[in-house]
Amino acid sequence: MALDLHDYVASIPDYPEKGVLFRDISPLMADGEAYHQATDQIVQFARDKGVEMIVGPEARGFIVGCPVAFELGVGFAPARKKGKLPRETVKAEYSLEYGKSALYMHKDAIKPGQKVLVTDDLLATGGTISATIDLVEQLGGIVVGCAFIIELKDLHGRDKIKGYDMLSLMEY
Repeated sequence: MALDLHDYVASIPDYPEKGVLFRDISPLMADGEAYHQATDQIVQFARDKGVEMIVGPEARGFIVGCPVAFELGVGFAPARKKGKLPRETVKAEYSLEYGKSALYMHKDAIKPGQKVLVTDDLLATGGTISATIDLVEQLGGIVVGCAFIIELKDLHGRDKIKGYDMLSLMEY
């Protein structure tokens, strides 16, 4: 019988600032059965799309994407913040509430035409994910889907990644 993954998400009011209800997947990751179930659901989504590479943004995208890549027997490429990658990179900027940020990937992380799944723990406003998609596409990869453990519907992140197949295991 499948677990209700909602039971493995902690809701923390007023974190990181007043008025925010933070959804923490740490309890899900701490429970082997719940983590395995979440990973398996994303693996099936990826398998159905013929995924050849997984890409995840720093840092929780690694937590979601690496076990999926391992299970599929494909590679994982990180999208990182400035100064974290030692070789030549491509860059994609995105907007934050106050200002801008950027993500980077190694120029050789994706092969042209490679089918890529972008993963992260949570889809909120969509800025990080749209920047990650931009990086993959700059390198010639084809984003065949995006997968998240949680989607925060009220923040409309889905609107920023229209046109891409998407899987969210839970919605709040």
